[in-house]
Amino acid sequence: MYKIIYMKADYEPWWQFEGWEECIVEENTFQVKEEAERYLVETLQDFKEKYEHDANKKEHFWAFWSDDEIGFCEACDEDIQTYHGIIWVSE
Repeated sequence: MYKIIYMKADYEPWWQFEGWEECIVEENTFQVKEEAERYLVETLQDFKEKYEHDANKKEHFWAFWSDDEIGFCEACDEDIQTYHGIIWVSE
């Protein structure tokens, strides 16, 4: 089984801090690897067109962000970036 997970958080998806699952926006499951890969490629292309910046790690994590998606954190008294993360999971 293969999963493509889309999460939205104030950190990149490779950190997977405790409770990161609560940041999941969408999760797609595939039985066939080729279908999952095709969906992943389409999703990454779509996100590259939507967001100004991107980074990836370990060929399983991708982060996308734009300069205009910054919010202020009252508790930490600083600006925080919003990240759109894509995670590839194979089980």
